[in-house]
Amino acid sequence: MLFEESWQEPLGRFRSHYAYKGLSSSEYMLTTTLMRLRGDFPAVERHLIRNFKKYAQRDVSTIDSLWNWVALAQHHGLPTRLLDWTYSPFVALHFATAGHDLGHHDSIVWAIDYVGAHELLPDRQRKALREEGSDVWTTELLDAHVPTWEALNGLGDGEDVLFFFEPPSLDQRIVNQYALFSVLSNPSRTIEEWAGVHPHLAKRIVIPKELCWEVRDKLDQANINERVLFPGLDGLSMWLRRHYRQVDR
Repeated sequence: MLFEESWQEPLGRFRSHYAYKGLSSSEYMLTTTLMRLRGDFPAVERHLIRNFKKYAQRDVSTIDSLWNWVALAQHHGLPTRLLDWTYSPFVALHFATAGHDLGHHDSIVWAIDYVGAHELLPDRQRKALREEGSDVWTTELLDAHVPTWEALNGLGDGEDVLFFFEPPSLDQRIVNQYALFSVLSNPSRTIEEWAGVHPHLAKRIVIPKELCWEVRDKLDQANINERVLFPGLDGLSMWLRRHYRQVDR
């Protein structure tokens, strides 16, 4: 199911057009960390980024652009309107089966057709992506064609516009997780709401709770685990803690 529709006849290759995201409960919503601030969260978005830039400047060296800063901020836990995704269905399965209460409820993997999503972009942005010969955006492309919050918020003529973009290789974690981010033109809307309008571009793959530990153990045997996806001592400790945990079935 994860690899359905991956055959691309023009290329003669299996190249999926889907971005994947794993959640440890099928009841979880695809809400952004910005939304979880509650209140008038759209109003504080620019203040969060402005202050992040001000105080992070001495610790990082990055190109001074909106999208590089937003990607860096998201990567380090600042509330933003971005969501983390991966090209790898196995990495998504990892995050779907890495919860502390694994096996107590169904898990889920979301899959969004990012090529189809980008076909719905306004003409100017769709043309820019085609001229680049790419299926996804980069921070450089976004800076050139959607350089400000105002530009992003004004897209779509009342319709939500969804972008997928690859962050810079900020560290080995980004690389190992085969990461990309999504961003909606309206910070108050969710991916579920967008998918409700475009159901042919989204699918939910539910992992029954009875299968979660089997999936988890097979991922570990395939070396898809915290030790690899979170390089360093923190990831090693997370992996060992779960590896030696007593399973309560």
